[in-house]
Amino acid sequence: MVAGYKLRIPDETADLIKNLHPELRRRVKAALKTILNEPFSGKALKDELKDLRSFKVRRFRVIYRISSKTIIELVAVGPRKNIYEETFRLVTKEHS
Repeated sequence: MVAGYKLRIPDETADLIKNLHPELRRRVKAALKTILNEPFSGKALKDELKDLRSFKVRRFRVIYRISSKTIIELVAVGPRKNIYEETFRLVTKEHS
């Protein structure tokens, strides 16, 4: 177990999580706890998203970045169907 990580969640992502179906919200929160305890448990992404990791929650994915030895940034949460395209748009917007 890696101790001492803190999770940064953008306001709009926090709002999205709050508005999820209660069962899915519970599962996403459990996934966030797992990520905090085991930051490398998510799958490393490739190509344009290479600095990010993806954690599976049923049909949803939690996309995050380990930005330092103490900070994990939540980038996006959403259905697998379109989360990678959405994440690419967010990351591209960050860099411009």
